Amino acid sequence: MKNTKKIVYPALALCLLFGVLPAVSAQELNASEAAALEGFQNSLRKIAQRTLPVVVEVNVVQVVKQQTSAFSFGSPFEFFFGKPKEDEQKSREREFRQTGLGSGVIIRRDGEKVYVLTNNHVAGEANEITIKLNDGREYDAKLMGADSRRDLALLVFETKDSIPVATLGDSDKVQVGDWALALGNPLGFESTITFGIVSAVGRRPMPGMEVGNFTDYIQTDASINRGNSGGALVNSRGEVVGINTWIASQSGGSIGLGFAIPINNAKNVIEQIINKGSVEYGWLGVTSADPSKELREAMSIRVSTGAFVHDVFLDSPAYYAGIQPGDLIVRVGGQDVTNSTTLVQLVGNLVPGRTVEFQLIRFGETKTLQVRTAARKSEKEIAGAQKLWPGFSAVEMTEKIRRDLSLSADNGKVIIGNVTQGSSAASANLKTGDIIREINGRKIATIMDFYKAINEADKKEFMLRIHRSGNEFLIGIVK
Repeated sequence: MKNTKKIVYPALALCLLFGVLPAVSAQELNASEAAALEGFQNSLRKIAQRTLPVVVEVNVVQVVKQQTSAFSFGSPFEFFFGKPKEDEQKSREREFRQTGLGSGVIIRRDGEKVYVLTNNHVAGEANEITIKLNDGREYDAKLMGADSRRDLALLVFETKDSIPVATLGDSDKVQVGDWALALGNPLGFESTITFGIVSAVGRRPMPGMEVGNFTDYIQTDASINRGNSGGALVNSRGEVVGINTWIASQSGGSIGLGFAIPINNAKNVIEQIINKGSVEYGWLGVTSADPSKELREAMSIRVSTGAFVHDVFLDSPAYYAGIQPGDLIVRVGGQDVTNSTTLVQLVGNLVPGRTVEFQLIRFGETKTLQVRTAARKSEKEIAGAQKLWPGFSAVEMTEKIRRDLSLSADNGKVIIGNVTQGSSAASANLKTGDIIREINGRKIATIMDFYKAINEADKKEFMLRIHRSGNEFLIGIVK
């Protein structure tokens, strides 16, 4: 009977918590059951008392400058004299102050310096920052550094006052079903705490989403809304295990799909910003994708994981280490590469300048290469360095492609997919839909033939025989 009660009391607490308690009279709720419920409630109270003081309100002002005409707001003299001539209009620059609100977590104190972690989209572009504590105290803060790839920013303010500091947990230990509490300032309602569970771990943003893509996410049904960004996701011990960042919603409000950056992913960012003022990521120098079933079969790939290399940046760590287009990267530094997203994250976490072992599959054989990674440049700099080889993707012709393009069986078996703008392939006028019949006089009958031909040792110039719209061309590209 005692064992039964141990099971019933927590279940009863959950029923009360989620409003699904069956009809029970007050007399039927005995003292032991009431004590169990009160104990559960007291545990939540203790977590709230411990964590609310370390979560702050972050108020920001961003100054936006725009070029406007001196007469853009209308002049009363225009009624009489008409608008001034084009060359008589004087352009001027106006400043607009945009305000914003988010949340942050006090994660460290060093002397009089107090560090607050928040999201990059909250404070990364701010000109003025004010931190408001749970007890109403306010401090002017400044941005120490930001990381747009993980959507994190570190703020600092100085004070001699006593300031509470959060306890950071181990997000690697978070499991689906764990209790989760989200703290922040949703829609300006300061010091709000909501309760739920961890719905999933290791979530990735969908392609095209404007959220940090160098991290995975903890998913929770604890209610998160606008203003919660940068706040804390805490566990049943009151430890911060995540930084609330974004929600999935068609309405813009919470529907139980909230996402937080695991705190372990933020710890390295914190250290780098404090010690160096910025965050460095490792860079390999390839473009990759998840290979299709057809590509795996054509390239003799017998594993279901890995990232397929389509292009290699010339003069990059990958190029000097011997990584080639057509390789499937399956391990980095002893860690498995699940897919192309995993590859980006694993490489990004590498320390620039260190040599790391990469394992890959090339034409069905496993190879191991030593790669000395470099520091990743900005996305703009990477996009501007279009020294890619070969600068286009290629796929093996399928019956569906052949039917869709009304091609005959003897036109060829390898077709060009995407051509990268600014690459030598684009400059040579190669186009999507071109069929590759030969490379340097070698017949291209399979996708493996293609990758063997473009990776031929010591070759810098390649002559492609192309079939396009019933005609054949010879097009040369230089590596």
